[in-house]
Amino acid sequence: MFKKAAVLVASCGALLSGCGTDLESENQEIVANLIEAGFPADDIMEADGQVYVGRDAHVSLAASREMLQTGKETQEQYRTTNLVSSSVTKICVNPTSTFNSYTRLSQGLDLAIQNYNQRGLSFTMARGPTTGCSANITATVTSGAGGSAGFPSGGLPYGTINIGTSLNTYSVDVNEHVITHELGHTIGFRHSDYYNRSISCGGSATNEGTAGVGAILISGTPSTATVGGSIMNSCFRSTESGEFTSTDITALNALY
Repeated sequence: MFKKAAVLVASCGALLSGCGTDLESENQEIVANLIEAGFPADDIMEADGQVYVGRDAHVSLAASREMLQTGKETQEQYRTTNLVSSSVTKICVNPTSTFNSYTRLSQGLDLAIQNYNQRGLSFTMARGPTTGCSANITATVTSGAGGSAGFPSGGLPYGTINIGTSLNTYSVDVNEHVITHELGHTIGFRHSDYYNRSISCGGSATNEGTAGVGAILISGTPSTATVGGSIMNSCFRSTESGEFTSTDITALNALY
């Protein structure tokens, strides 16, 4: 979730490594799968050898293949086809040492974990390292003020959240908001304003696409997004409280 619609550039330049034929072939399949699933081509971007949709959601090859599967139940606010399995009861979020060195990022992580644990969901979250984990997410850093993550695959949450180090200059509440948002992606939430990112980001209207069955409204949640209406809005403000809104809670209860 970048503060504004960030421009992600292709990273397979002549001076960069890790861009071999296998990776290129894999990314081509991911892009093809996303287009087949319903994502607009202009919302699919590659950065650092990975494919993203919606500016901040990394899509793995396995996740892109799952998006093409049909016949799954659809009960969501706005989510991908992929969800976390009911067999996952404890999700451990493991910050790197670099992540821990940024005080407000570290405090924001604790508060984000608390946000989910207050909801009485089918899983709990815990800050690692710890024991009894049925799934793990690494919290690491990236540049800028924002973050990125990805969608569940194989019944497990996406394994990494990347949080921008420039967020350390924002309030703890904003850090809590961004980290809660990125954790939301890892368990399957799409942006609440996926159909018009300008609602929270400004600029021209951009539709991320429905991805087939991937953007179905949950009963009881608004059919339109508003500024500050959801922690899953595409872009954040400097005044965010870091807390779930009532409609976020409705969506969480419906999924988990």
